[in-house]
Amino acid sequence: MNRYTILVYTENFIGILNRITIIFTRRGINIDALTASESRLDGIHKITIEVTVTEEQIIQLTKQIEKVVDVIKAYCFKDEEVVYQEIALYKVPIESLDPGLEKVIRQFNAHIIAAEKEFVVIEFTGHKEDTQALLEILKPFNLLEFSRSGRVAIAKPKFSVQEYLNNQT
Repeated sequence: MNRYTILVYTENFIGILNRITIIFTRRGINIDALTASESRLDGIHKITIEVTVTEEQIIQLTKQIEKVVDVIKAYCFKDEEVVYQEIALYKVPIESLDPGLEKVIRQFNAHIIAAEKEFVVIEFTGHKEDTQALLEILKPFNLLEFSRSGRVAIAKPKFSVQEYLNNQT
C-alpha cells in the first residue's frame, strides 16, 4: 500500500463532496485527509484527498470519481509527484511560555500567531510527520488544543485544468 494524493476539479454544487466520499465508503477505504478550496479558475473548486491504498485501488477510485456528475477531472499522484504541506495550530497556556518552549518554537521554525491573556497559539506548517512530532513535543507543555488541516497539494508534473477544459471544447 502506498500513500496517494487525488486532486479533483469540480464545479461547486451542493452535495458534490458527499457524492465523492461515498465512493470511498462503498469500497471500505478510509480517507486520511481531505481539503476543499477554490481553484485559480472561476467557478471551479479543487478537492485534495490523501489516501493509503494499492495501485489498483487508486486507479479504480480515480475512474469512479471522474464518473460523478459535476466532476471535471481527477488526477492521482504518489507523494513524490506532489508538493504538499499541512498547517497545524497548537494552543498552550501562557504560563508554559518559558525558554524551553521558545527554543522548541525556534527549532521548528513555528510562529506564535496569537497571544491572549491565558494562552498562546502556535502555527506550524509542514508534512504530517513534522506536525505530529511537534505535537508530541508540546504535550508536556500542557497543550490545551490541537488542530491540523488536511493536505494542501500541487502536482509536480506540468499540467493544468485549463488545458484539459480547452481540449474538451
